[in-house]
Amino acid sequence: MSAKPKVAIIGTGGTISSMGKGPLELIDYASAGKVLDVNGVIARVPELALVADVLPVPFRAIPSTAVGWPEWKALLHICDRLSAEHPDLAGIVVTHGTASLEETAYFLSLTLKIPQPVVVVGAQRPASALAGDGPMNLVNGCRVAADPRARGLGALVLLNDEIQAAREVTKTSTLRMQTFRTADFGALGHADADEIAWYRRPLRRIAPDTEFDVRGMDALPRVDIAYTYAGADGTAIEAFVAAGAKGIVTAGFAPGYVTPAMSGALADAVKKGVAVVTSSRAMSGRAAKTTRNAALGFVTADNLTPQKARILLSLALAHGMTDLERVFATY
Repeated sequence: MSAKPKVAIIGTGGTISSMGKGPLELIDYASAGKVLDVNGVIARVPELALVADVLPVPFRAIPSTAVGWPEWKALLHICDRLSAEHPDLAGIVVTHGTASLEETAYFLSLTLKIPQPVVVVGAQRPASALAGDGPMNLVNGCRVAADPRARGLGALVLLNDEIQAAREVTKTSTLRMQTFRTADFGALGHADADEIAWYRRPLRRIAPDTEFDVRGMDALPRVDIAYTYAGADGTAIEAFVAAGAKGIVTAGFAPGYVTPAMSGALADAVKKGVAVVTSSRAMSGRAAKTTRNAALGFVTADNLTPQKARILLSLALAHGMTDLERVFATY
């Protein structure tokens, strides 16, 4: 029997799995059209054997721009199966493209029902790159997933040696290695060379202790994001309602305001039964609670980014929740 912890690695594609035309191709690598499956990724990182007994789990080999509800639901099923079939499983790592990594991680952090930690990792440089960051992110992801202290923290994100909470982290730079940041509160801990060092825990409710169970659902309600800018009118909001949106999240001016025209269109949407949640395009800080917005029936997203508020609102609507202020104060 191996003395090392057993960690499953689920591969979904993305930069961490991509092979460019050469070691200096760091941007247009997708044009080569080569994406490794999880076995190919693991084969390039033999050092994984030093930290874990790795169980490869093939899934997808796609860019994260193509990841959405079908992939999220499938990932949940795979995690359920792995947990049931491997009682000695210490944790699960999901390799993922960085474009939508934070959204997948937050969805998992709200919906997972297994005790094992799930750590989502990615890379800013492709697998073929000189000094690529993927191998170390993968090794550290396995180390964190195997750490008993990672249990009960929901889904986690690991890049650049930093352990981040799925609810709080966001991608802040297109190309820099330190792109994933938690603006308001900072990392939960660090995957240092000598140990996994933890410094804080999230207080908001997270998996597996959540009210959300989507395993029997075929789809989630449509929720769209309306971006605010100077002079914005209600055209996009009216189009979202016409397309069947059950909810709309605003990416408003800091601290969460929209233009008068957008506000009017949103108020009309509320009258038609559409849930409206206000957030900020600033990517940091709480969206303001105002008397006027409350009177119009708008709910604040607290400090969730628009893309994360969209996920939480969609899940709440899918479960028939009408106490949205409580939901956004709880999660």
